[in-house]
Amino acid sequence: MSVSTAAADQSLCCDISGPLPVLGRDVTVPLVTGGEVSYAALDYAASAPALQRVWDDVAAYAPYYGSVHRGAGYLSQLSTDLFENSRATVAEFLGCRADDQVIFTRSTTDSLNLLAAVLPADCEVFVFETEHHASLLPWRDARVTYLNAPRTPGEAVQTLERALADRDPYGPALVCVTGASNVTGELWPVRELAAAAHAHGARIVLDAAQLAPHHPVDIQDLDVDWVAFSGHKLYAPFGSGVLAGRADWLQGSEPYLAGGGASRKVARRADGGVDVEWHDSAARHEAGSPNVIGVYSIASACKALTEAGFDSLVAREQYLIGKVRDGLAAVPEVKVLSLFGDDAPRVGVISFVVDGWNSSHFAAALSAEYGIGVRDGLFCAHPLVRTLLGSDPQSQGECGAPEAAPGEKSLNAIRVSFGAGTPDEHVERFVRAVTELVRDGARWNYRTEGGRCVPAV
Repeated sequence: MSVSTAAADQSLCCDISGPLPVLGRDVTVPLVTGGEVSYAALDYAASAPALQRVWDDVAAYAPYYGSVHRGAGYLSQLSTDLFENSRATVAEFLGCRADDQVIFTRSTTDSLNLLAAVLPADCEVFVFETEHHASLLPWRDARVTYLNAPRTPGEAVQTLERALADRDPYGPALVCVTGASNVTGELWPVRELAAAAHAHGARIVLDAAQLAPHHPVDIQDLDVDWVAFSGHKLYAPFGSGVLAGRADWLQGSEPYLAGGGASRKVARRADGGVDVEWHDSAARHEAGSPNVIGVYSIASACKALTEAGFDSLVAREQYLIGKVRDGLAAVPEVKVLSLFGDDAPRVGVISFVVDGWNSSHFAAALSAEYGIGVRDGLFCAHPLVRTLLGSDPQSQGECGAPEAAPGEKSLNAIRVSFGAGTPDEHVERFVRAVTELVRDGARWNYRTEGGRCVPAV
């Protein structure tokens, strides 16, 4: 079945509602060619706009802001209840087991660094080269086996099974895998990878940063040991994240940060030192005054997505994916990047290159001439992008835009991403802009400044 046919069938068989209200939907931006246009935010994979519902909830709470876990006053008690109820909301959103812990962090990156800090001694970590740097790099103090990029979901499972079977000595092990690629949008076989990990005595952590905003994530159904995700990709403001899962490794380690909140008792010793008894709860790894507003915003986003219904959200997103993929397929100069092939299930994240165009130049023209915000570069997944572009995945490269000037070829790509708040018009404008830029060229002159293409003035 073609992408267009699938999209048409989806629109006929499912009740596809409109986009959820998000902040910034009425923002206009200037065009270099004159006039203004409503901004088309198509960089959801980096940071999704906050849901209006989330912002309203936060604004309603703001006047009642108070310290958490440290005050007897009414506002402190209210804020403490809000904080802990948010933890329960997130646990329900993720389908956590009764004895799982939900720890609030700054981001997915922070969550996975926390987990890396509590690994048992001699733990071996297995991670595919296809991971975002947030899940590729935190394991510096562990023995790490990096696995080559698979070309099918089945190959991913087989690759992991072989690696786990060959490990020596047979000790604690952790597998880290993404749920949806931040480069191709393709869904990974998480349930099958979890089964393979557990069959070989390993645990598994799911990087759900790109999955949770688009699909339901259930720890018990997927049978993963931990889940990590970020609020700023889940339609909440910046600065908050989650690590949820099994408590034993978390309780058996030193706190991620030492300080107030993590400690249960602190006393001076006769020799002048200090004895500390740490909490066994999630507080053990939440030292310091927590980001209550960030935590509440994540809980609000979890509620909003659940109430909107993932069936409806997924159906609409698949409809938009069909529009974009059909539009790009109609431009021969465009090559869409993929590991698993055109028929692989995916979320609204699509990366591509355009023959004859430098990626930074193309992204700059989309912004300056059409008011469309996308991302270009290596997307903090350097080995994966280099593999997809046919270069050496071991070679180094900088995040972001290349140094190449407009018209020069660069080893980077362009990424368009969207989600629950994306109007049809944004993706339709994007498809039209790609077609016109490839056919007619840019209508403005551009120059390189600080490694980026910018309009020449």
